[in-house]
Amino acid sequence: MSKYVLIPDSFKGTLSSLEVCRIVAEEIRAQEPDAEICAIPVADGGEGTVDAFLAAVGGQRVRVACHGPYGEPLSAEYGLLPDGTAVVEMAAAAGLPLVGERRNAERTTTYGVGELICHAARHGAQRIVLALGGSATNDGGCGAAAAAGVRFLDENGAAFVPVGATLKDIAHIDLTGLDEAVRCTLFTTMCDIDNPLCGPAGASAVFGPQKGADPAMVRRLDAGLRHLAEVLLRCTGRDVLTLPGGGAAGGFGAGAAVFFNSPLRMGIEAVLELTDFDAKAADADLIITGEGRLDSQSLRGKVVVGVARRAKALGVPAAALVGGSETDIGAAYEQGLCGVFPIHPAPGALEEVKPLSREHLSFTAANLIRFYRAVRQKSLPAQ
Repeated sequence: MSKYVLIPDSFKGTLSSLEVCRIVAEEIRAQEPDAEICAIPVADGGEGTVDAFLAAVGGQRVRVACHGPYGEPLSAEYGLLPDGTAVVEMAAAAGLPLVGERRNAERTTTYGVGELICHAARHGAQRIVLALGGSATNDGGCGAAAAAGVRFLDENGAAFVPVGATLKDIAHIDLTGLDEAVRCTLFTTMCDIDNPLCGPAGASAVFGPQKGADPAMVRRLDAGLRHLAEVLLRCTGRDVLTLPGGGAAGGFGAGAAVFFNSPLRMGIEAVLELTDFDAKAADADLIITGEGRLDSQSLRGKVVVGVARRAKALGVPAAALVGGSETDIGAAYEQGLCGVFPIHPAPGALEEVKPLSREHLSFTAANLIRFYRAVRQKSLPAQ
């Protein structure tokens, strides 16, 4: 009996990681009904992270009344895992889907994310995993910190809740009022990027345009985050200007590191730890991962390469099912992949092949399993 571990990312905009697991598992069972299948649907910190964790290890959803990216009343959820870990997805209270076409990174806030954090901490969460990704904000996490009791003061000593446009007005930051339950909770922050806080590769320049920022606004937002970094250094002694991942989610990575004393980890590393991947995969015959596209970004800590590295360390072969890939993927093989299998049989525009993704994934997964079993059994299909 063979053992397969399925640990794909979503094919963004097409198939969720849960759907990918389900399709691949169906093809395995069609050819090997008694196979052992361990499915670990994952997300690397972006939208769907709570769903992926709950599907992988169980737990429950906790619904909370909070505030949205423009301060509007909102009902949002976080996940509570069986071991007492709370998974807070910032997109639940400050994500792009919540603003629709009203994108203005100078005015949006992460305050609601802080309310989710406080609820989890005050209700006994032993640990909080903060999933950054898909944000509509550029406030450096100041809104979330303010919700948790951090005070931001202007030059006149007046307290206010900073947003992207008013980061420049922060003269002093007082962390002494941080909620005690939050202070006593261990944090891990999942980032799916390693961009710094500021500069050409920073939060504002790279991600500001998708949040409604024109070039002039990008410059203002970048200056605001740089000012925040200067005040944080002066008030806390923490230098976050060049922190890898500090630019995640509009600078929330940098804010989480200081306000919540949280280490920043590439999302897949946190997933592998929390799902006990090594123990589940150590005796596997084949690990199957995947994502929508395998490219240079995949080599910067994304799901496929993160899984491949761990599989290589375990000595277990790993294959990737992908929507598409660049032709130069030699580095992915060096990291531990044994094979890359694009699911679409012919090149085409995304909108053309998107409706066929389910069918194409099923077909390619079946071919992968058939080939793997033939090689493993050193036999050919019956004539």
